[in-house]
Amino acid sequence: MNMIDPFGRTISYLRVSVTDRCDFRCTYCMAEDMAFLPKKDLLSLEELDRLCTVFIEKGVKRLRLTGGEPLVRKNIMHLVRQLSRHLDSGALEELTLTTNGSQLSRFAAELAECGVKRINVSLDTLDADKFHQITRWGHLDKVMQGIDAAQAAGLKVKLNAVALKDFNDAELPDMMRWAHGRGMDLTVIETMPMGEIDADRTDQYVPLSLLRASLERQFTLTDIPFKTGGPARYVHVAETGGKLGFITPMTHNFCESCNRVRLTCTGTLYMCLGQEDAADLRAPLRASESNELVADAIDEAIGRKPKGHDFIIDRRTSRPSVSRHMSVTGG
Repeated sequence: MNMIDPFGRTISYLRVSVTDRCDFRCTYCMAEDMAFLPKKDLLSLEELDRLCTVFIEKGVKRLRLTGGEPLVRKNIMHLVRQLSRHLDSGALEELTLTTNGSQLSRFAAELAECGVKRINVSLDTLDADKFHQITRWGHLDKVMQGIDAAQAAGLKVKLNAVALKDFNDAELPDMMRWAHGRGMDLTVIETMPMGEIDADRTDQYVPLSLLRASLERQFTLTDIPFKTGGPARYVHVAETGGKLGFITPMTHNFCESCNRVRLTCTGTLYMCLGQEDAADLRAPLRASESNELVADAIDEAIGRKPKGHDFIIDRRTSRPSVSRHMSVTGG
């Protein structure tokens, strides 16, 4: 039942954007005046559960809920609780999510009860004023309360920080020390050319090769084979004892080992984050009470998974590489 793409890669990781809505408006992710999908266009939680179950039956072992901000989806914990049955059966190895942390203080304990072991929290700065500036609507103290609640519930927290030139690049060493001091790994990510935003991404972009070289003037970084199922490459930091990850879609893409596909809240399947090609799973899902049509549509889509993305950020390329915002597919 395993899904194998045209390049021999086994697809075992599904990322599901349960909503395109978010309670932040991060400047590198979306415009401040965003137009979100009408709620009537969204799959129901039951339909999302059904689609996820088909993917699990076809070999998905890791499932990550994303957004937008997944925890703002109404009754989201009903979906988490339903999906947790696949952990109990052993069909699914991991159920996790990526969050901005704003709602974590409400949901951390219940996530742990549902079998979620670890989560990713997006956090780009530890400066409250800069945090409000980059998120436009967010408040750092609320996210910190969420991280506290997650750790108190026994969840392993990994921080994700998008490296932004002249904004947080100089702060990242201190963020790493703080994260490692609290037992959290940190992953830094290159900004990606997805969707029209109010800023110029060429002004934001920091190649992580340069960031790593800068860090190596202060820290001893040793490459390690540690993997979480995603695209990050990790190093061990001798001075802190923690792990630092690099996600480098621009300077060193990770496409050769891609095991991921992405499902949106409308039932659209994207085989690659950096390509526009997609498959509609909503129509076959609703056309029959059995899952045969959906399974066939998934197989056809996996057969079109491309070798890699075509992301470009430079002064000669003013348009984003893909028109949809990151919040549509959740990274």
